[in-house]
Amino acid sequence: MSSALPPGIELRQDAAPVPYRAALDEMAARNAAIAAGEAQELIWLLEHPPVYTAGTSAAAAELLDPRFEVVEAGRGGRYTYHGPGQRVGYVLLDLKQRARDARGFVHGLEGWVIDTLADFDVESWRSEGRIGIWTRDIDGREAKIGAIGVRIRRWVTMHGFAVNLAPDLSHFSGIVPCGIEEYGVTSLARLGITVDQEAWDRALLARAGAFLAALDRPCPKDAA
Repeated sequence: MSSALPPGIELRQDAAPVPYRAALDEMAARNAAIAAGEAQELIWLLEHPPVYTAGTSAAAAELLDPRFEVVEAGRGGRYTYHGPGQRVGYVLLDLKQRARDARGFVHGLEGWVIDTLADFDVESWRSEGRIGIWTRDIDGREAKIGAIGVRIRRWVTMHGFAVNLAPDLSHFSGIVPCGIEEYGVTSLARLGITVDQEAWDRALLARAGAFLAALDRPCPKDAA
């Protein structure tokens, strides 16, 4: 698939699930190579077999039922779930070539997902004090539709986002997603919207140029 990515950024898209540990090892190696000037930046779109991942702030009490493999991810945040029907985006960019602004990177990543969801007529938003992408569920309550978790080493980013297209939402019940008990998790499928990997990737990549351009500007101080 062609994309709007500029020269110097590699696009990788995997349709078949990639084991999480293998992806984590590849990310770590690519992060180091980018920092050393030995590899191109990378945007990698994929999904994983069912797995629970623990961020650096994960609390043991939030792992309720470890029915799937649990992996220490090394990213920020707490526990999250990855599995079939969820599209994951790993974004490995050299912020030394852009605004050296970690907060701005996260803000831009959130905006990229929010704008792409809008292309499927889903209104979503950031919520102060709650990491992730939020929307209105079918019962009218606020629910998480996308997770954000990043790590930055030597000003090169790792990890990224995960958006729930049509995962088995019961798999989230084995954890307290991102440490937030009082809100549920939803998906495009639960909202009655059918979006496959190809359609999601196409819409996301059409907005890649705007996302990358925003990284050249520091994050506004009053941004949510």
